Amino acid sequence: MSTGIIGKKVGMTSVFDDEGNNVPVTVIEAGPNVVTQVKTEDGPDGYDAVQLAFGDKKEKNTTSALQGHFAEAGASPKQVVKEFRNFGEEVQLGDELTVEDFFEKGELVDVAGVTKGKGFQGVVKRHGFSGVGMRTHGQSDQQRHSGSIGASATPSRVFKGMRMGGRMGNERAKIKNLEVIDILPDHNAILVKGSVPGPKNGFVELYKK
Repeated sequence: MSTGIIGKKVGMTSVFDDEGNNVPVTVIEAGPNVVTQVKTEDGPDGYDAVQLAFGDKKEKNTTSALQGHFAEAGASPKQVVKEFRNFGEEVQLGDELTVEDFFEKGELVDVAGVTKGKGFQGVVKRHGFSGVGMRTHGQSDQQRHSGSIGASATPSRVFKGMRMGGRMGNERAKIKNLEVIDILPDHNAILVKGSVPGPKNGFVELYKK
């Protein structure tokens, strides 16, 4: 079961909990989501799923096919469309779902999103290497280098999975068991303890435990 909702990361702040502790939280604008498709195991798709859409989008930037798809649900064009397999709630096409329909203060949620892209990075930043070291013995340009990556004659190759420089970030990640500190129904917002993947205004999915 993957009951959930689509949201947008607004940013981070801190609030005081019921015991007076200052808690760092991420503010997520979660909803309203529109049910744009309901798939069933008996239907043509052959599996149970609910498709949700979130975030208004200009009609001129939406393809004709998607405009018709949203029109069937009686919704305006949306920015993000996500599918939740084995949705745990009974919903109908065109229903609007809000954050308070799924989550309560104090429970735990999983938040998934795409991490911040950091471009091409070396081994010091990407893997936490300390570099080759000092500038002695003529090593004037090796401070942030990886050092040796393998032997010469044997095995005469570099093993797969060797930690080297490369693209960092921009990967899908899920942070589990984040506590819901508060829910703000008037703003369609949920406050979760700690950080979540992605930049500000990045889209995330919240999954009910």
